[in-house]
Amino acid sequence: MNEKRNFKIKNLKNIVFFGYSTEFDKLLNINSNLDIRTEIITSTSQSKNLSTKHVIFDELSNSLYEFLEKNFEIENTLFISLGSRLIFDNKFINYVNKKLINFHGSRLPFDAGGGGFSWRIMRGDKIDIQLVHLIDEGIDTGDIISYEESIFPNHCKKPIDYINYSTENFIKFYTNIISQLKYKKSFYLSRQLGYLGSYFPRLDTFTHGYINWSWNSNDIYSFINSFDDPYAGASTFISNNEDSRVFLKSVHLHGGTISNHPYSKGLVIKNNKKWLEVSIDDKSLLIEEVLNNEGENILKKINIGDRFFTPKKYIDNANKVRVKFNSLGKQFKK
Repeated sequence: MNEKRNFKIKNLKNIVFFGYSTEFDKLLNINSNLDIRTEIITSTSQSKNLSTKHVIFDELSNSLYEFLEKNFEIENTLFISLGSRLIFDNKFINYVNKKLINFHGSRLPFDAGGGGFSWRIMRGDKIDIQLVHLIDEGIDTGDIISYEESIFPNHCKKPIDYINYSTENFIKFYTNIISQLKYKKSFYLSRQLGYLGSYFPRLDTFTHGYINWSWNSNDIYSFINSFDDPYAGASTFISNNEDSRVFLKSVHLHGGTISNHPYSKGLVIKNNKKWLEVSIDDKSLLIEEVLNNEGENILKKINIGDRFFTPKKYIDNANKVRVKFNSLGKQFKK
């Protein structure tokens, strides 16, 4: 017989955030309205983006334990990770009485990891998930406390569209969960089925965002969209000139031109100074932004007959390099 497991805080008085969120001001306001005291603990690299009052700890040091011991009653405190770069071990998880949780913006055990919306845009995932789970020593593997689902609106195309919609839902979801915990609701914990899980690593636009023009039209289209705003754009070169790296944004699939031979992939077949038409497969690609390294739109300077092309060495490198983050910032590993 399975043991029934629940998550509840008897008298929630404090919340400690670990990490960084663009929504900290809103979260602090929600907590304040619920008469919950809040502390933010962040890393050196993440602190550079924070104007909100915070303290910095880059590791689970004795000084961190001393800080928590001095300032909080663990029994009445909820600990929340929001993109934290600390690696939480069993010693710390047990120290906080297993009241360390994470808000995760996609399905679990699917979509574990930090790849974000880029991966989901590539594969056409249209369901938004707001989910909160316990943190254990695995990567996004802890028991699920609660979740809510909705469908992304039709206008969502670029990561910024998905981010804006999901963030709005997150604020509502967070308010609901914390309110219920404040008023002593007990949540039934659901175990994740690990054999169903999948993991998608973090992506770096400048390392992984190279366009493979040999792909089919839908894959090229979704890939470029996945690195659009708020990111720099998917990148390629003009006519194999490695000094001409450009970043493509605001693209559309167009079916109004006759089918093309595979050899014409990447070829600029039209430039009306407002957009380019580029041959890619059974369709063509309409491009409104071709940005240089300075972020200037050089679309008008592109000539018909030019070809967008990505040398194989860049695509191979993108496939073998993995990006990770520690407390000091971005790290790359081959």
